[in-house]
Amino acid sequence: MMGTKRMSRVLFLALLASIAGVPRPRAQAQQSPADRRAALIARGKALELPGTWTPPPGNALEHHTAGFAKTLCSAVFITGLQPADAAANVGFFTGPLQYRRYVVDTVVDRAREEVRLSLPSGVTRVARRFKSQGCVALPVGSDSVFFTPSWVMPNLPDAGTTPWPMGDVLPKTPWPAEIDSAAFAAVMDTAFGPPEAMTLAVVITYKGRILGERYGQGIGIHTPLESWSMGKSITGTLVARLIQMGVYRLDQPAPIPEWQQPGDPRQQIRIIDIMRMSSGIRIKAPQDPDWNDSLGYPDHLYLYTGGANSYRWAATRPQQWKPNTVGRYRNTDPVLASYLVRLGAEKLGQDYHAFPQRVLWDKIGVRNAIIETDPYGNFLGQGYEMVAARDWARLGNLYLQDGVWNGERLLPEGYVSYVKTPAPAWVADGRPVYGGGFFWVNGDGATPIPHDAFSMQGAGGQSATIIPSHGLVVVRLGKYRGAGAGGRALNRAFEMLMRVVPAVP
Repeated sequence: MMGTKRMSRVLFLALLASIAGVPRPRAQAQQSPADRRAALIARGKALELPGTWTPPPGNALEHHTAGFAKTLCSAVFITGLQPADAAANVGFFTGPLQYRRYVVDTVVDRAREEVRLSLPSGVTRVARRFKSQGCVALPVGSDSVFFTPSWVMPNLPDAGTTPWPMGDVLPKTPWPAEIDSAAFAAVMDTAFGPPEAMTLAVVITYKGRILGERYGQGIGIHTPLESWSMGKSITGTLVARLIQMGVYRLDQPAPIPEWQQPGDPRQQIRIIDIMRMSSGIRIKAPQDPDWNDSLGYPDHLYLYTGGANSYRWAATRPQQWKPNTVGRYRNTDPVLASYLVRLGAEKLGQDYHAFPQRVLWDKIGVRNAIIETDPYGNFLGQGYEMVAARDWARLGNLYLQDGVWNGERLLPEGYVSYVKTPAPAWVADGRPVYGGGFFWVNGDGATPIPHDAFSMQGAGGQSATIIPSHGLVVVRLGKYRGAGAGGRALNRAFEMLMRVVPAVP
C-alpha cells in the first residue's frame, strides 16, 4: 500500500500536471449568458477531434417511460411515497413529466414490488425491486435481471443505542454559546421553505454535531430519498477508497479494459480526468451548450434507461476532445468511474455489491444507502441512489474532517483539497464551478457562501454542502417538482446562516 506522504506528493504532482498547458479564458464577467454559451460552443468546436456522434438505440418515448417506471418503483417501494404523489412530483429527470401522459395503464404491484407502465404501442416498461440493488428498469421483453441479486446488511451496532455519528443517539450537550438559537431556528424555517418547495429533509451539522433537522410528512431519519447526481460524489469517494487501499493512483491512466488495444487514444485518459468530468469522451447530454432535442435521445439519459450494460456503453464511446482540455457534464465519466470501482473491488476479491457498505458505509455509520444497478448488476452511481438525509450528513462530515473518521484515514491525504479545487478544463471553459471527485465548487461565487465551500448536487434540488470555514454541512432533499422554490429557499437560508454561525478558528 502506498504511504500517505507518497500519496500526498502524487496528488500534488497530478494537480500541477493537470493545470500545466491548459489555457485560461479571458474575463467573462461582462458577457451575457448567450455570449458565454456561444464561447463554450466555439471553444469546443475549435478543440474537437475528428468523428461523429452515434445516437443510442431504441425509442425515446420507451426510454422516458422506463425512467418513469424506475422512479415510481423507487419512490413507492424504497421511500414509501404514494403512487399518485410520486407520479405527479418526483423523478422528472429520466422520466420527464410531459411524457408521462402517454402511459395508458399503470400497475403498481406491491406483492412483486414492481411497476408496469403500458404505452399505446403495446410496449410495457417494467421496473422491479431486486433486494439491496434497489429498483431496476428491465429491458423490453425481459422478465428479470442478468445477475444474482443479494441483500447487503450493515455490519454496525444497533443505531438506536449508538451515539451519533456512528448511530442515531444525539448527545445531550449544551447549545453552542457562539450561535444564537432563535436566529438558527429562523435559518431552519427558511431552509425548509414554503409548501411549494416540497422539502422532505433538511439536516445541518456544526462541527460534526446535528444542530437542526426537519422532515416532511411521512419521512424520517432512516428514509432513503432520491438524490440523483449527488451519487456521483459517492462514486468518487469509492474510487478514493480504492486509491487509499493501494489499488489505483489518481494520476494513472484509467485501466478500462476496452481501451487497452495498441494505439487507442483513450489510453491517455487518466483517472483524475474522469473524476473531473474532463475525459473528452464523445456522447450527448442535455447539459451540453449545443444540445437541442432534435438531436435524438442523449446517451447521458440512456445510461440510466437503456436497459443495456451501462459500463460497456460508456467504455465503447469514442474520443471527442483530448483529456483535460474541455469540461462537460456527462454521465460517461461517473459511469466509467463506477466501472473502475467494480474492477477494483473484484481485483481485491471482494463482493462487488457489498463493497460500498464494507469499505465506506460501515466505516462512517451509514445504514440507509442504496445504489441501484442496471440489469447487469452494474451500479448506476451517476445518480440512481436512494440515501437518507442523515447519511448524506455523515458523508459530508467525512469530507469536512479531511477524509479522517474516528482516527482512521479513509480518503488519501490531499484528496479533499483536490476535490474542492476547480477542474482546469472547466476553468479554461470559463466555468470554475466543477472540482474533482464529482463535486461542485463555488468558484464563481454564485452561491452566497464562501468560495472554499464545495457540494454534492443532484437534479430536483438535492444537495449536501460542505462549508469548511464555518464547520458546517447542510443537507437539503425534496421532491423534484419543488426544485425551484426549494433552491431559492436554500439560498436565502445560506445568507442567514453565514451571519448566524461564525467562522471557526
